[in-house]
Amino acid sequence: MRGNVGTLVRANVRVLCLIVALAAPGLRAQTYTVIHNFSGGRDGATPMAGLTMDRGGNLYGAANFGGNLGGDCGATGCGVVYRLANHNSSWILTPLYSFLGGNDGMNPQVANILIGPDGALYSSTYYGGGSCSDSDRGCGTVFELQPSANACHSAICPWMETILHSFDGDDGQGPVGALVIDQQGNLYGATTTGSFQNGGTAYQLLASGGWMEMILRDLYGYPGSSVSMDHSGNLYGSTFIGMDSPGTIYQLMPTGSGWIGTDIYDFTGGSDGGYPLAGVILDQAGNLYGATTSGGSGQGGTVFELTPSGDSWTYNLLYSFTGPSNGATVVGPIGNLAMDAARNLYGTTFADGASGYGAVFKLTPSGQGWSYTSLHDFTGGSDGSYPYSNLVFDNQGNIYGTASGGGAFGLGVVFQIRP
Repeated sequence: MRGNVGTLVRANVRVLCLIVALAAPGLRAQTYTVIHNFSGGRDGATPMAGLTMDRGGNLYGAANFGGNLGGDCGATGCGVVYRLANHNSSWILTPLYSFLGGNDGMNPQVANILIGPDGALYSSTYYGGGSCSDSDRGCGTVFELQPSANACHSAICPWMETILHSFDGDDGQGPVGALVIDQQGNLYGATTTGSFQNGGTAYQLLASGGWMEMILRDLYGYPGSSVSMDHSGNLYGSTFIGMDSPGTIYQLMPTGSGWIGTDIYDFTGGSDGGYPLAGVILDQAGNLYGATTSGGSGQGGTVFELTPSGDSWTYNLLYSFTGPSNGATVVGPIGNLAMDAARNLYGTTFADGASGYGAVFKLTPSGQGWSYTSLHDFTGGSDGSYPYSNLVFDNQGNIYGTASGGGAFGLGVVFQIRP
């Protein structure tokens, strides 16, 4: 039974990766602006990853396709890591690295960029990396990008890639989500599959061991995002399907001899939601916030809070999304939520909204619960469609994210929303 479920989940993930917008152009909201339209060339195509912002306000991301066309990936390209910088009120995209599809990796999917303390970029590719026991496209990589040490005199100066780990299928397969780094420089992440439990894995790459991988837990479920770390070094994540449930939230606690894993919540698929692809975020009090892609009273997914209480956790439903009229089964947020200083929550839905092409939303806490505000409903046209993205903020309160389809070329956009 687990093998059949694993095959179904992998098939669904591959289908989601290929979604593009086919609807007619629509009007944009006044506060919503597309700051880059992906063309499918060197700039990339189909951005499934969200964005990361550095201290200078530059945006970093990855596109699933595009880059170097031809070679191992054919006319679609193997994907690209890019930077967007604001010059004189115009945003300029610079490709930093284009994947070739071999040992260097291919298709960075829902893997955001991590900016390390030294300014290096860290992330993963879903495929590539050489030999793999379960895929002729490779099982994925974890990589580092740094500017070239040599002087560059061209307009586009590619960064240098270092492969930190290539998955072989027995130590994980299909890494997803943004990596986490601790004070010692060790990296933490999750893979969608490749576990001995017929699920995914949570892993650590030890910086002092030449980036030696350690499996922290073989998961029963299939992570759609990476892990988050609290102040004590505990890790938290989600699985799309649990052993006997439509998804779980798990905790990993370090001990002197290893890591102890616990499922702290099992979804029912009912009013609490089901099938989470987003990970969880933490507030200063140690509460967890996350989202599910389906279930809830509207069958469009939920936003929830988990609060620690002794040795257990209490589930609180914050909001239920309305399911679309287009019959989509994955509706709610895929990217992680974001929280501002006032404890408002922000995110994107994949196929919710007025037109069923996703939305950007804000949830505001009040004495009577949480109120929903739509910041933008995607139309599937020039404004974009089907966002997998998280959201990031600059110091003026502007919001940035990506949509995987739509735009001028139908291949996705980077957007800005002004407050």
